[in-house]
Amino acid sequence: MTDERQLTAAGNEVSASFLTAKKLSDATLTKLEANPGAYTMLTGDRPTGRLHLGHYFGSLLGRVQMQERGVHTNIIIADYQVITDRDTTDRIGDNVLNLVLDYLAAGIDPKRTMMYTHSAVPAENQLLLPFLSLVTEAELHRNPTVKSEMEASGHALTGLLLTYPVHQACDILFCKANVVPIGKDNLPHVEITRTIARRFNERYASKKPIFPEPAAILSDAPEIPGLDGRKMSKSYGNSIMLSATAEETAKLIKKSPTDSQRRITFDPVNRPQVSALLTTAALVTGRDPVEIAEEIGESGSGALKQYVTSAVNEFLAPHRERRAELAKDMDSVRDVLHDGNAQANAIAEETLDEVRAAMGMKY
Repeated sequence: MTDERQLTAAGNEVSASFLTAKKLSDATLTKLEANPGAYTMLTGDRPTGRLHLGHYFGSLLGRVQMQERGVHTNIIIADYQVITDRDTTDRIGDNVLNLVLDYLAAGIDPKRTMMYTHSAVPAENQLLLPFLSLVTEAELHRNPTVKSEMEASGHALTGLLLTYPVHQACDILFCKANVVPIGKDNLPHVEITRTIARRFNERYASKKPIFPEPAAILSDAPEIPGLDGRKMSKSYGNSIMLSATAEETAKLIKKSPTDSQRRITFDPVNRPQVSALLTTAALVTGRDPVEIAEEIGESGSGALKQYVTSAVNEFLAPHRERRAELAKDMDSVRDVLHDGNAQANAIAEETLDEVRAAMGMKY
């Protein structure tokens, strides 16, 4: 088989796999909407910096919607996962608290959603040992997310990065989450979690299964480009941070690159930078980017940037106001995290107790 045919076959296999996952996702979402209280969700972030507009549309809104539906929602702040590909934990405490501030400002309710950190829940991390025995080295090396994370970081493959999908399985299974909202790139993580749950139940708890096999709910959130047309990323400096001031946002948008054409048109392929600005404006206003482009027309990039600045700042103003008010009492913000950690510890201890009993390790 030629290389081209092999690539085509691999592409077809990936497409078929995604379609299967999408059907399962749609079916799960239908059931969830009918009976949200039967579902437990786990999602989270690495505390590597501040959240930006991409996070707001890509995950925060979806979490709030799940919470409001009545799903048992849980958010992990994955501080241990920071060191999978980084050599320092500088500013990690500040990053953690800023995540909590943005969660609260976005509408996450600590009475209905458990927020906790990896490092504060030892019983959850202890699940890593039995779970590692259920996967092979080859399965870990095949995980495409591990490969892409390693290539992106430029680091050598550490033991923690290699086992990172298993650590995520601990995150999901310790609270017996049965739904995980993700983008399609993270499907392999849910698949390995399903595999671990199934193998544990078959090996140690066949008569009374302990773990559910969680279903992925594929996000339908739009992909939000950064202000320079590339993927929105903290490392590129092309992101509009939720915590930025209106002035900082205006400055960032003003210096964003465009092109030499005066007339504004929406053309993501040939005019990615202009189109990125139009996409951002469309998201925060609920308008069509083509309509916005036609409205600005010959007024040029300066008028476009002014429009985007005004639209973004108006959209984020309520979030920023709530955030600023919450930040006046950081002790209360810390209390939210401490309460979530205590709640997560209690759940993790109970799950670990079940695991040890199933394995005959209670003496």
